[in-house]
Amino acid sequence: MKPDKKGLTSDRTINEEEATLFREAMRDVIPLTPSRQVVHRPKPPRPIPRPAVQTATTAASQDMLSDHISLEIPDGDEWAYLRPGLPRQTLRKLRRGHWKIQAELDMHGMTQDQARYALVAFLDECSRYRVRCVCVIHGRGLGSKNHEPVLKLKVGNWLAQRHDVLAFCQATPEYGGRGAVLVLLKSAV
Repeated sequence: MKPDKKGLTSDRTINEEEATLFREAMRDVIPLTPSRQVVHRPKPPRPIPRPAVQTATTAASQDMLSDHISLEIPDGDEWAYLRPGLPRQTLRKLRRGHWKIQAELDMHGMTQDQARYALVAFLDECSRYRVRCVCVIHGRGLGSKNHEPVLKLKVGNWLAQRHDVLAFCQATPEYGGRGAVLVLLKSAV
């Protein structure tokens, strides 16, 4: 058997005697268990670098988000918001996954102030990197004192106050269901 250019042997067939010898030589070999097999997975994408210092725009944006504005956002299964003047089709497309989710913010365990700051910084960063659709996980409130969502309505009110938010709706179960919202952001110029 001569190796070819790639170092592989030629396509010659083996006879019965060679096959018997091979089986005899391999008789005591124990196959590897599946737990010893190495599965090569692609590396996850690198995270978007976050600025170490709060920028003036982030600070100003955070101050502009009010907790005292109460928009009419129903707290039900079909929780959604559409900026006035946009076609209802936009909200329908968002619900049906027309836009790929490009970034995610998980607010589990955050206080209201931490969540507001994180949301502002996250949306500013998304705007900087021209991200179009994001998922904001506010939680369902199962860890709160009354087992009710603390951040859900706050997040909805904060999102509705942002000029770069076109629409948001309750996430599908695979992205958090009632504990998350999908947010459509204005296209960057």
